Amino acid sequence: MQKAGFISIIGKPNAGKSTLLNALIGMKFAIATSKAQTTRHRILGIVMREGAQLIFSDTPGIIIPHYKLQERMMDQVLESIEDADILILVVDVNDPEMGSEVDEVLENYDKSKTILLINKIDTTDQESALKVMGELQGKYKFGHVLPISAEEKFNIDQLLNLLAEVCPEHPYYFPEDQLTDRPERFFISEIIREKILLFYHKEIPYSVEVDIEEFKDEEKIVRISAMIYTERRSQKGILIGPGGKGLKKVGTAARKDMEEFLGKKVFLKLYVKVREKWRNNPTQLRRFGYEG
Repeated sequence: MQKAGFISIIGKPNAGKSTLLNALIGMKFAIATSKAQTTRHRILGIVMREGAQLIFSDTPGIIIPHYKLQERMMDQVLESIEDADILILVVDVNDPEMGSEVDEVLENYDKSKTILLINKIDTTDQESALKVMGELQGKYKFGHVLPISAEEKFNIDQLLNLLAEVCPEHPYYFPEDQLTDRPERFFISEIIREKILLFYHKEIPYSVEVDIEEFKDEEKIVRISAMIYTERRSQKGILIGPGGKGLKKVGTAARKDMEEFLGKKVFLKLYVKVREKWRNNPTQLRRFGYEG
């Protein structure tokens, strides 16, 4: 008897969804930073557990959108919920208020198929964690509730066992050795974007998109050329930095992660180009993979 199910991971920005996906997969898979809206795309990660194929979908944080890029991000959240056999709602124990946007998303979903995860319990005391769990479970009546720390990998095995248990009977959707539906180019562009999120502040990281223009996998080295798009000329200058130091710092840090991810030496070239108001341009959003 085979089991297989689509499991969507949802929650507010910075709840720890991407860190959770990485813990479940057992490797760095999705970029994760302390900045809100780090995740822009829906990412599938596949885990085999006790005869069950668990297909996780990491999604952008649930927000009220203010421009077209954010509208596309929320579309991905809603699509992942429609596809889900099981829903995982991640809540930061230090920020347990759901907000109207989360309530609206949950309104039409079967709560008995939802697993509530109270995350970051390593940052608080047991009494506070139990209080949050009791209040949310009392209000929503979820199918299961589990305290976790995605960062410390606390209760991750228990979560995987639970998911394998409740996963529906179904033939596998993917080959057993497949980890994701995304190509290597996608993860390479995300590594670059992660470094920009880490090294720059204010509006810069949110105005940036990365496009891999060249990816040549040779015998001993991978040659990669990437274009970083931003919205304003002033942002381009900040990204490059005096004497190109800013861009060099991004490139050096990104290349190290790429070599670990690909298991091979990487030669990386980065360029920056201005594409005005791309976050509100439907044509540009489609070009960057934000369908709508």
